Amino acid sequence: MVRLQKFLAEAGIASRRASEQIITQGRVTINGQPAAKLGAKVEPGRDRVAVDGRVIKPKRKVYLALNKPPGFVCTRSDPQAHDKIGDLLPPHLAGLFTVGRLDCQSEGLIFLTNDGDFCLKLTHPRYRIPRIYVAGVEGRVTPEILGKFTAGIMSEGEKLQARRARLISANNSNSIVELELAEGRNREVRRLFESQRLIVRRLQRVQIGPIKLGELPVGRWRTLTDAEIKTLLKTV
Repeated sequence: MVRLQKFLAEAGIASRRASEQIITQGRVTINGQPAAKLGAKVEPGRDRVAVDGRVIKPKRKVYLALNKPPGFVCTRSDPQAHDKIGDLLPPHLAGLFTVGRLDCQSEGLIFLTNDGDFCLKLTHPRYRIPRIYVAGVEGRVTPEILGKFTAGIMSEGEKLQARRARLISANNSNSIVELELAEGRNREVRRLFESQRLIVRRLQRVQIGPIKLGELPVGRWRTLTDAEIKTLLKTV
């Protein structure tokens, strides 16, 4: 059961606030009966909801996992961007929004959806959904540097901190590091390395919560299974 105004908003009728006005104006019926007071609940797919006599069908919720290539932006409204993440989707899915972001040159796993509640739960800082990244770094990364990352570093008034840091390989020219973060701050991985005067040449997100990037090809997407969605929400 969901609140009537939430049902109308998710069906694309209006925002929740505007939907409340539509309800109080007496324009909504539930199973043929007027619903002029706030607080009513409906069961999508079972109750018959109509606005001004027109039956409203619940919008199908969509949840995708996509392997974002470098060079694509996550916003849909940047007029300067030539390559937008929506360009990788078929026209009927191009209106989905990303769950969080990856900066333009970063790549890897990102979710897209039309479910605002799902997006909020996975991106709000208080839920601390773990995200795992693999960074290709110019120069040698030492265990001491990784210790600083897990202890926390102040940058631009923010504390940046990795939950876990693992050195995959290192030599005098290049290093590969795996980091697990929970905050999702802007450019957090890059800023951690910049604090140690190290440059990230490649940054790939390989896991969000329990969902791994796996063998999903670059630029391709797949639908999250019901089991994956439930597992993600359990993590929250």
